[in-house]
Amino acid sequence: MKNCVITGGGSGLGKELACIYSQKGYHVHIIGRYAEKLATVKQEIESTGGLASVYQLDLRNSAEIDRLAQHFQTSAKKVEFLINNAGIGIFGPFEEIDPDDLATTFETNVYAPIMMTKAFLPLMSENGRVINIISTAGLRGKKNEAIYSASKFALRGFTESMQQEFADSSIKFVAAYMGGMNTPFWEHSTHITDASRLKKAAEVAQKIVVEAAEKTEIMIEPN
Repeated sequence: MKNCVITGGGSGLGKELACIYSQKGYHVHIIGRYAEKLATVKQEIESTGGLASVYQLDLRNSAEIDRLAQHFQTSAKKVEFLINNAGIGIFGPFEEIDPDDLATTFETNVYAPIMMTKAFLPLMSENGRVINIISTAGLRGKKNEAIYSASKFALRGFTESMQQEFADSSIKFVAAYMGGMNTPFWEHSTHITDASRLKKAAEVAQKIVVEAAEKTEIMIEPN
């Protein structure tokens, strides 16, 4: 069975991607911070006949990432899709941003996907694809999103550089850009007051799954 690894898969876009890839016959490996959310997704996937494994870990900790990669290597699992989806957003006027918020944002949105890629690249199948969920904040700066946008520009730069490095390889890197979605991402933020007007995560996930099979850049404009 083919394997798909998804970070931030306990809710929102990551959960929807996990459900779709499961329906397509993949063994989905879901990484997240919260055991309860992971268990719920696993149960939902298995209730429809899918196969899911869940891993609770802190993606800011490279040792935990390395241990997970070692588990895959030991069990001789090759990865068809690595989806770096996990991310956080801390918004507000730049002058009010705490240095700890800056560190947390970059550790989660930049350091984690780079280290996941570093650890899992040797485990990718011959025609594997690494999908980095960047968002349109990696294309243009926005008011009260200085730190978030900076982290997404960094991830975009990493992705484009890897596309160049692997231009002659069968392994491809995919950059996915989308606007805000109606997900739990906004639960603890006042940056978006009415998330219901945003695109549904399931709609975005479906487009990513379809286009990632052929394209290396996916553009999903916000509502």
